[in-house]
Amino acid sequence: MKIAFLLGLLAIIGALGLAGRAMLQGGRKGDPSEPKGKRMARALALRVALSIALFAFILISYQMGWIQPTGIPLAR
Repeated sequence: MKIAFLLGLLAIIGALGLAGRAMLQGGRKGDPSEPKGKRMARALALRVALSIALFAFILISYQMGWIQPTGIPLAR
C-alpha cells in the first residue's frame, strides 16, 4: 500500500515538473501549434486530477480497512 501511495505522490510531482518545464520552455521546443499556456494548463490539470485521485484512493483504502490510522497518543 505504501508503494501505491509513493507512486501516486511521484506522479503528482512529475506532473508539476511538466508544468514547470512548459512554463520555462517558452515555445523554443515542442509542438509549435500548441501554445505554452495550453501545455502548462494541461499539466496543472493533470496534477490536480492526480491529487484528487490519490486523496480518493486514501479514503477508499481507509473505508475498506486496507489502512489503519496510527494517530498520535494524546497525553491526558
